[in-house]
Amino acid sequence: MKITKVETFLVKPRWLFLKIHTDEGLVGLGEPILEGRAKTCAQAVGELTPYLIGKDPRRVVHHWQAMYRHAFYRGGPIMTSALSGVDQALWDLAGKSLGVPVYQLLGGPTRDRIRLYKGGGDPETIKEWVAKGFTAFKTGVAGGRPARLIESKGFVDRAADRFAELREAAGPDVDIGIDFHGAISPQTAKLLIRALEPYQPMFVEEPCQCQNVDVMAEIARGTHLPIATGERIFTKWGFREILEKGAASILQPDLCHAGGISEVRTIAGMAEAYYAGIAPHNPLGPISLAACIQLDASIPNFLAQEHTTLGEGYLKNPFVFKDGFVELPTGPGLGIELDEDAMADKIDHDWQNAQTYDPDDGSVIDW
Repeated sequence: MKITKVETFLVKPRWLFLKIHTDEGLVGLGEPILEGRAKTCAQAVGELTPYLIGKDPRRVVHHWQAMYRHAFYRGGPIMTSALSGVDQALWDLAGKSLGVPVYQLLGGPTRDRIRLYKGGGDPETIKEWVAKGFTAFKTGVAGGRPARLIESKGFVDRAADRFAELREAAGPDVDIGIDFHGAISPQTAKLLIRALEPYQPMFVEEPCQCQNVDVMAEIARGTHLPIATGERIFTKWGFREILEKGAASILQPDLCHAGGISEVRTIAGMAEAYYAGIAPHNPLGPISLAACIQLDASIPNFLAQEHTTLGEGYLKNPFVFKDGFVELPTGPGLGIELDEDAMADKIDHDWQNAQTYDPDDGSVIDW
């Protein structure tokens, strides 16, 4: 089998889809996207295309090594996001060529179904989704305004009270993670975590900027709550320091950024050696979700899967949610097929990251 064509296309609301075509008629799907940099990622995939044309797509790990190491200047979110989508598509082709799901190529399933978690910012929404079967959620910090370097008692109290309302609405048996989004300073993060401890969040995500590994490790040692991170960490080399320093016990690699299925499989193995769990980050599209599910099915230390869509309006057979889980797909490769007709009105976008400023003095703030 030989690769004959590589194409990318922008898909609403903010995604980039990839198709890798072969001379045997099989097409592999991937999602090589970095939010807000879709066109840059498409160009990066284009720069990988001369290497891919004419190659046998089933040598997935070999191709990963070649594309990563031959770049000389290694890493960076654009390169690893492009590489991630290509890796997903190569695994899709490998599975399709043998007529088996990707998780069978990774050693077979370690579980029968995959637990999903959903965003939930207010009590009524959480009640509605609990009634539909969800058992896990994630919310943000609701302090009433963007956080400052040193925060007031009022900000911390408001954020803790808001989380307490969600806990009351969901009940004690539902898991609710909270994402600080790296936008809370270390000076405030410790106070806020202490205020949240009585309500037992499932995890505290990015309690400070993820590159600040030593401080994150210090925060982790100061609380009984699990610390989570990973959406802005790339490759096994990025996660090595997180694990070695005990900065997080829940890793959240994004399969569209961290290096694809190949690399996150390795990251999960590293995490297992440190007794850490894996909760893949995924605010993206249905191809990303499909890749995550294949990985989730094959690792022993999976926690829960983030998602935004089950594929309605994008896939011929969207994933079916029931009682907090989706069943493992049984189709070959990633187990999905795009619905080109349904997607016809969703092609192209110009989504950009939010530009956020402090309402008091106009300085740049994180979002």
